[in-house]
Amino acid sequence: MKFNFPILFSICIFNVCLYAQTNWDKIIEENLKEVVVQHKSFVSIPNLPEDMDLMLKNINWVADHYSALGFKVNLLESSTLPLLLLEKVYNSEYKTVLFYFHIDGQPVDPKNWDQEDPFNPVLKRQDSNGKWETLSWEAINKDLNDNWRIFARAAADDKAPIVMLLNALKFLNKAEKAPTFNIKIIFDPEEEYGSDAFLSTINTYKDRYASDAMIIMDGPAHESNRPTLTFGCRGIATCTITTYGAKLPQHSGHYGNYVPNPVFSLSRILSSMKDENGKVLINNFYSGIQLSSEEQKILNNVPDDLEALNLRLGINQSEKVGNNYQEALQYPSLNVRQIETSWKGDKPKTVIPEIASANIDVRLVRETDGKQQLDKIKTHIENLGYTVLDRDPSDEERLRNSKIVKFTRSNGVNAFRTNLNSPLGSALRASLTEFYGETPISIRTMGGTVPIISAVKTLDIPAIIVPTVNMDNNQHSPNENIRLGNIRDGIKTCIAILQTEL
Repeated sequence: MKFNFPILFSICIFNVCLYAQTNWDKIIEENLKEVVVQHKSFVSIPNLPEDMDLMLKNINWVADHYSALGFKVNLLESSTLPLLLLEKVYNSEYKTVLFYFHIDGQPVDPKNWDQEDPFNPVLKRQDSNGKWETLSWEAINKDLNDNWRIFARAAADDKAPIVMLLNALKFLNKAEKAPTFNIKIIFDPEEEYGSDAFLSTINTYKDRYASDAMIIMDGPAHESNRPTLTFGCRGIATCTITTYGAKLPQHSGHYGNYVPNPVFSLSRILSSMKDENGKVLINNFYSGIQLSSEEQKILNNVPDDLEALNLRLGINQSEKVGNNYQEALQYPSLNVRQIETSWKGDKPKTVIPEIASANIDVRLVRETDGKQQLDKIKTHIENLGYTVLDRDPSDEERLRNSKIVKFTRSNGVNAFRTNLNSPLGSALRASLTEFYGETPISIRTMGGTVPIISAVKTLDIPAIIVPTVNMDNNQHSPNENIRLGNIRDGIKTCIAILQTEL
């Protein structure tokens, strides 16, 4: 892949002229009501993958609206639901960009929503006391306030970005302009459930997906709501550490001070892994992590309000792995996500547990490999004098060893990250800067893990996440919402992307 960067400066000047010739803000404003109505229609279709008929209805909605803009519609067979792939060639000499969206939504529990039906979109505004009050949909005929919000499942994650790109393409057509690259678009029907459908097609349809770059339209923008580019995300590996007491739970009155309690063994193992400042003490856990002065500068330029963040989190101070929030995300993490014993009841019992287990996740960065990180944890436990097994111990092993651990694992999926100054990153940053008059926020690595990391690696193309929805959209939670101002700005961001010279 080659990008034309010797002429970047002239491209930027040319783009300024293009932007000056077309008042995109005016075009978006004149059509925003229609966009909101369209979004409402789309979000009204429930999108839980267990209902295939409704998922096909979602797929058909997308296919119909994009085919009206000249896109070729392809339904690709997968291991589960069909995968929608749209294609349009604008110029055979252009590069090709592969866009990724997901079309499914998280499960809902209606009783926890502040509306009767999470799939029936509700328009709301916030009163002076911060309470959300419902507006009649007729309100959009008189006015559209950027701070009004549409509440519904998938309103933000991920149907809003689908509507944003759709209308960006439509407005380019109205302005008699075209994207500066050819387009392929994937609509994943099961991202919230592991992306089994999409991932099952990667090797079969690798040639169909072949592109020069990938743009993932998902997730929230920075909390400042400024245009945001995210260059990677963490991977994840998991393991479970189990320690043992007696063969069966024992009465604490009869056997207290005699039968070892596995909880204390487990706690000693866990406390040996981290210091009081949160730094992992496992040998070579952070090896290979180096941040250049330029990368440090980019991380420091992300306008995180750490005081407000700590207030929102309710913590006195953060761990000291990095000097700030963004820097902390550049290192692998070690998290104990659940601790349990053999007693599963809802009330305490006076027993010495048979076992104690800690479920652990390790968030990975590009420099770390899931298998190797878990190997380091296992070696650390062995160095504490434990016999480490991948199964429950036999009676003979119990009698022969005073310190036994069962260690089970999943090596998971490794991280991906595109270089901040890659040709793709530099081109998008330049385009958004010209369009908005300010440099977009560049996030080197986001904290979460997306299921399609393995696809990014298999396709072997530079990938950048362009998040456009409001940070406080409650995705995956009750009362998910999209701010109208983010729909407006998201369309604008998509137009800037579509006018980027590659």
